[in-house]
Amino acid sequence: MTVKLNFILKFIVLLIIPLRLLYSQDHEKSRLLLDKVSKNMLSKENMSFEFAYKLENSKEKISQEIVGNAQISGEKYKLNFMDIQQIYDGHKTYTIIPENEEINIDSGDGNSDLMIKPTNLITFYTSGYGYEWDIKQIVMGRTIQYIKLLPIEENSDVKYLLIGIDINSLKLYKIIEIGQNGTNTTLKIINQSFNVSLPQNHFKFNPESYKDYFINEDS
Repeated sequence: MTVKLNFILKFIVLLIIPLRLLYSQDHEKSRLLLDKVSKNMLSKENMSFEFAYKLENSKEKISQEIVGNAQISGEKYKLNFMDIQQIYDGHKTYTIIPENEEINIDSGDGNSDLMIKPTNLITFYTSGYGYEWDIKQIVMGRTIQYIKLLPIEENSDVKYLLIGIDINSLKLYKIIEIGQNGTNTTLKIINQSFNVSLPQNHFKFNPESYKDYFINEDS
């Protein structure tokens, strides 16, 4: 099963921003809140969170729900998702697939199509979108403000995104992608913590632990 969160992994080529988005108060207010969240997250030594991922398309009768967890420190991360572990040590990405006893090593920056790149959660909104102030909800005592992101690319397969933000803690709560083809994806952030105690080698791949695995490394 291939699951992608396009709104996290891809960076859209910038086109001309419509004037109504560029100069609207909604645009400026929304971008300011997103920047505050990003600044808050980037100011921490590290971050750990669990997440729930849901993909739905009622027309195609598709409904998938998956849970996972991730830890981030600077550009480094460790991600557990769909029984797969992905580690980015700042130089290489190691995707460990126990079911196949296989490890794929990519010398790129971790922008894999297979998995979510957790560090993109912090900055993915910065290019390719216009912004609108959307609904506010109270969720278990938390005030969640949603920001609507509108892709600038004319032929984008994404209709829009909704970014839910806890306005008191400046933490991400939920990211919802509404697709042009009727496919909707939701990423809900759970148990988000900052500056947690992590082992010194937490983001280091140890080949000794996978002696019987097939290793596929790009050249």
